[in-house]
Amino acid sequence: MNMKNILLTQDGLGRLQKEYANLVELKRPKVVARIQRAREFGDISENSEYEAAREEQAFMEGRIQELEEILKRAQVIAHVPTKKPGFVVIGSTVKVEVDGEIDEFMIVGSLEADPMKGKISNESPAGMALLGAKVGDVVEVTTQIVRTKYKVLEIR
Repeated sequence: MNMKNILLTQDGLGRLQKEYANLVELKRPKVVARIQRAREFGDISENSEYEAAREEQAFMEGRIQELEEILKRAQVIAHVPTKKPGFVVIGSTVKVEVDGEIDEFMIVGSLEADPMKGKISNESPAGMALLGAKVGDVVEVTTQIVRTKYKVLEIR
């Protein structure tokens, strides 16, 4: 990971903190106990339970380290700006018209992006094009495959 701040909504930060606490306080002790039980079966060189538990531990420890780094660099963005700036910012929910259809999504940091849940990254082509746009603006969104125009209908 690079060293820039990681933009998160308050909800996103809460989910990551909860996941971290769950891994450290609940799952880690369970995996350690599972490894201890598997060692009691004797020869660990041919013990599939021991190997599976060690793999789970390695994966979990990697995720714990990743979460520690994310939480250390997290910068919370307002879920809904306290004072509506009149233009799209990270944390804004934007209603747009695209090719005659209405779409609505929230602009979030890249770590929280989930297009299926209506959350797009500020680093995505649409997110970058919409940042700073005002109601009534038409912005061009360009990807490697398509170029389209988004008309901003509403910002909340």
